[in-house]
Formats: sequence, C-alpha cells, structure tokens
Amino acid sequence: MIPFLSLKDVTALHGAEINEAVSRVVNGGWYLQGKENERFEENYSKFVGVQYTVGCANGLDALIWIFRAYIEMGVMQPGDEVIVPANTYIATILAITENGLKPVLVEPRLNTLEIDEDKIEEVITSRTKAIALVHLYGRMAYTEKIGELCKEYNLKLVEDCAQSHGCLYSDGRMTGNIGDAAGHSFYPGKNLGALGDGGAVTTNDEELAKVIRALANYGSQKKYVFKYTGRNSRLDEIQAAVLDVKLRYLIEDNNHRKEVGHYYIKHINNPFIKLPDTLPLESNVFHLFPILCEKRDELHDYLEQNGVGTVIHYPIAPHKQACYKEWNDISFPITEYIANHELSLPIGPAISLKDVAILVELINKFR
Repeated sequence: MIPFLSLKDVTALHGAEINEAVSRVVNGGWYLQGKENERFEENYSKFVGVQYTVGCANGLDALIWIFRAYIEMGVMQPGDEVIVPANTYIATILAITENGLKPVLVEPRLNTLEIDEDKIEEVITSRTKAIALVHLYGRMAYTEKIGELCKEYNLKLVEDCAQSHGCLYSDGRMTGNIGDAAGHSFYPGKNLGALGDGGAVTTNDEELAKVIRALANYGSQKKYVFKYTGRNSRLDEIQAAVLDVKLRYLIEDNNHRKEVGHYYIKHINNPFIKLPDTLPLESNVFHLFPILCEKRDELHDYLEQNGVGTVIHYPIAPHKQACYKEWNDISFPITEYIANHELSLPIGPAISLKDVAILVELINKFR
C-alpha cells in the first residue's frame, strides 16, 4: 500500500519532540494565549520574513480576518471587488463573500495551473480593491506583472498561503511576505501542519495586525472592552507548540518533497499524462503533485486497485458549486478542464523514493 498521505508517519518523523512539546503544555496548565503562541508567532515571523504573525483558528478564518480588518480600517467596504483565481479551493472565495465583497473570478493558465496574469487587468474596475493570490499546490503564483498591477491600480495583494509554506520568489521573498497580508493554514496535511486545525495571518502592517488580533479575540483589544463585533478564533497553545517543533524541520521536509516531485517530473512518461511547467527548485514546495490526465478516473481506479492512494483537487470548480448557484451558468473552460482532469499523486515528507519509483512504474504502464 502507498497511501496518498499518512499523517501518522508524518508525525512520527518528529514524534519525540512533538510529544515533549504537548506534554509541556498539558503539564504547564496554560492552554490559550500564552507563551507557546508568542514563541511560535515570533519564530514564524522570522521564518517568513515579516514583522507580525497573528495565530488564529484555521486558514479560512485567517483570510476572513484580513478582509474584515480592511473593512474596519476603511480600506474596503461591502460591495467592493476582489480578483481571485477561478481555479482554487473554495475557502479563498468564501473569505471574500463572507465579508460582503464581490469575487471576480479569473482563469488560470493551463501550463501553470495558477492565475493568468494577462487576464487580470481586463477585469479591474473602479470597485476593485484587491487581488487574492493563491499559491495553489505549493507553486509560486506571484509574478512581477501582478505586483505592477497592484501598484498601478492601488490594489491590496492578499496571499492565500495555505499550500505554500516555505515557497520562495526569485528575489528571495517567501510567500506570506510578498503581498500586503497573507493567510496561512496549518491543517494537518499541509507542509506545516498541526495536529488539528490552525491558521495565521502574516503582515508588515502594524495596524492591520492589531485589528486582526482583536477581531479574532471577540473584537477585544483589552479584556472586557470590545471595539469590534468579533469572533473567537484563536490558535491554542498545544497546536502552537507542535507547529513550533515542525517549523524547525520545514525546510528539510520541503526538500524531501522536492526530491519526490523532481523524481516524478524526470521519470513519468505516459502519453495520457500532462505535467504542469517545471518551476525553479525554490519556487515549488510540492504541497501537492498535480497531473492532468485525459483518462483521469480510469487512472485513479487503476492506481487504487494497485494499492496507491490518489486525490482529485478539486472535482467541482467553485463556480459550479450549489452555494454559488448564481455562477453555475458561467463558463470558465480552463478551470473546468482542470477540475475534470486533475489527479494528485502521493507526495510528502514520509514517502520513500522506493515507493515513488514503484508508483512511477505503475503510471508508465497505464494505458
């Protein structure tokens, strides 16, 4: 059996230190808003290269709080438009609509699977206030042209870094430190994953960080004093302690993912399979390894019958979901093609190259 991702095996890589960290918190008796959060936020800020990290309950909340904070600060108001990739996990879009903002979907490029920079400017209007950039699959989505568009039209650049922990742009900046603010998910299967839900916002904007911290703490900046109508969305001490352990090994774990990813790129040779364009080594942390296959469902079943786990990311595009029924008749052909042909192969810090070689041999025999 080659599982898609064994979280048990991933945790075991650093199990002794994780157990020590959890025990330290349990025995310490302080479980929220304590020194573990302070330590992780400080270390994550240094890692990403930003001044501020604000832990919160999950990655969706992180994105919600960014847009909500901009509304509280008067930068945006309900009804304003946010440009977002049509090909993304739905959370990016949920964060926009949750705040009464209007998502404007833009197609990706088929060869990169990321937002097409050449299709952004044509949808910018006087109501456009931001671009929500998603580094999907762990691949760098930022381009110089996107940065120039943000400057020219005075747009906020909000990064969705749920899948891109440790990914670098060509100038050395890390995702989470490219835009004005970034949301991060620490869902267990992420490159930097907790033992449950968790998330964070990174930014260099002091005011934004203060507003987000308050919003995620019932709207309070001082105990029993509430400036905003907030919610409870805090990263607990156990998860912060676990993340701080795993952060120390993130580059090492990402390097293993890269080794696996490049083995796939070098050795997959099947006429039915198309791989996205290769990026520079530092610009892809291989959260997922997506392939496009004309016989996707048959390939999925074939691999499953041979003991290999795969996952489709994502079988129904956001604009075809029932929750956004007003978009159901809109056509985004490239996004729909990806939804109908994408299959993610096993990848992670615990998979062995021996298993990867077996898997590639199976793939190349598929017809």
